[in-house]
Amino acid sequence: MATTSRGRAQDRERVAGGQDYEVRYEAKKQGVSADAVKKAIKSAGNCRKNVDADISRR
Repeated sequence: MATTSRGRAQDRERVAGGQDYEVRYEAKKQGVSADAVKKAIKSAGNCRKNVDADISRR
């Protein structure tokens, strides 16, 4: 199954909370713990923009 460029772009807009490497990447990028990222995903959803905004509000 081939992935279209649109599919990849949509995937990059999301943070997969179940994927440890994505959580670690987001935590390092934001300078917070992985638990903080998981809490942000739980409260704001998995949209990367919403996760970033939730983390910066804390």
